[in-house]
Amino acid sequence: MTQHPTVAIIGGGPSGLLAAQHLAEAGVPGVAVYEAQATPGRKFLVAGHGGFNLTNGEPAAHFGPRYGARQPEFERFLAYFSPGSLRHWAADLGIATYVGSSGRVFPTPEHKPAHLLRAWLQRLEALGAQLHTRHRWLGFEGTHGLRLRDERTGTELRIEPRTTLLALGGASWAKTGSDGQWVPLLADIGVSSVPFEPANCGAEVAWSPFFREKVGRAPLKNLALRCGPAEARGEVLLTEYGLEGTPVYALTPALRAALRHATPAPLYLNLKPDLSPTELQARLRQARAGRSLPDMLRQTLKLGPPVPTLLRELATPAQLQDPAQLAQLLQNLPVPIAGLRPLDEAISTAGGVPFAEVDELLMLRRRPGTFVAGEMLDWEAPTGGYLLQGCFSTGAWAAQGMRQWLDKS
Repeated sequence: MTQHPTVAIIGGGPSGLLAAQHLAEAGVPGVAVYEAQATPGRKFLVAGHGGFNLTNGEPAAHFGPRYGARQPEFERFLAYFSPGSLRHWAADLGIATYVGSSGRVFPTPEHKPAHLLRAWLQRLEALGAQLHTRHRWLGFEGTHGLRLRDERTGTELRIEPRTTLLALGGASWAKTGSDGQWVPLLADIGVSSVPFEPANCGAEVAWSPFFREKVGRAPLKNLALRCGPAEARGEVLLTEYGLEGTPVYALTPALRAALRHATPAPLYLNLKPDLSPTELQARLRQARAGRSLPDMLRQTLKLGPPVPTLLRELATPAQLQDPAQLAQLLQNLPVPIAGLRPLDEAISTAGGVPFAEVDELLMLRRRPGTFVAGEMLDWEAPTGGYLLQGCFSTGAWAAQGMRQWLDKS
C-alpha cells in the first residue's frame, strides 16, 4: 500500500502535534500524523500527573541559559515560539493559564491535561489534519519514502510525503512510546546519535540499612545543593535509594559529569543556606552545653528530623561534637552519589540526534526534506516548564522550515 500525504509527521507528542497545527493553519494540505501508540500525547499526559506545568514565566533573558550548551539554538527557537506564544496558543484552545508563585505556568485548576489534549485534537481535526494511531515507523525507503506498519492489521505501507518531521521523543518512560528505538533507523542512513543518558532524575546513595529503615522517605526543605560549580535550591526528598526532587534534577548534568571521573561523586548539601558561616557558628557556640544533637539542632537552628540521622549517617561522631566542624557540615555536607536512577525512570533524557546532523532549520543534512524536533534532538533542560517549552518551540521552528522546503521544492 502506498499513500502520498504532503506532510508526514512521525510521532504524536507536543512537537509533532504543534508542527501539524502550524502547517495546517498555514494552508498546507495533506498533513498526516502517524503515532505508534493507541492514543497520541501519552507522555504529555503522564507529565501532567505531577502538576500540569506548561512553561515558565521568568524573563526571557533567563530562559535561554536553561538549555545549557544549546542556549544559542534555543534562544532562536524561543524567539520564534516563546512562553507567551505557548500561553496564547493554550488560550486559543480555551485553556486559561496563570503564573504560580514559583514562576511556573499552569492551566487554571479546572483544566486537566486531558482537557487540553482533547481540545487540541479537535482543533487538528477541524483543520483537516489526519491522525493515524497504531502506526509504527519502520524506516526510510528511497529518497523521500517511509515504511510504516499498521499495528492493528499487521499491514505494511509505504508513504511518499514531500516533507517529513521526525518527533519520536527520547528514551525515558518507554511505556508512553518514548523508547529510542528510532536510533538504528537513523543509523541506516548514516545519521549518528549521542548515546542516551538520564536527565532530571533521582540520585542514588548507598544508605546504611539503619538509615533506610529509620528515615524511609522524608523531605528536606529550604536547602541548597552543589556539585562542582553548579548549584540549585529547593526541597529534596530522602528516599530508600537516595535523593530526588527539583534541585537534584537540576544538577543531573553536573552529576553525570562528576560520575565520569569518580564514583561516588560528591554532592554537597547546605542545610542552612540563608545563614552566613559566621552567624551559623555564633548560634552553635551559644547553644547550651549538654543537650543532645537533635535537641540542639531543633532549638537552635529549627532543624528537626531527619537532619540528625542524616548527619550521623554521613559524618563521624568527632565532627558532630566539634562546633566548628559541625557548622561546616551543616553548610557543606558531602553526600556520596553512587549513580543516577535508570534511564526509563528519568523525566527526560540527554542524548539523541546531535545538532551537527541538522541545519539551522532542523533539517537532516543527510536527508533533505526530513526534519527533527523535540526530545529526539540532543538537548536537555531542567523541570519547571523548560522541557515542554523546548518541545513546543522546536516543533514550531521545524514547521517553519518545512513550509520553506515546500515552497521551494
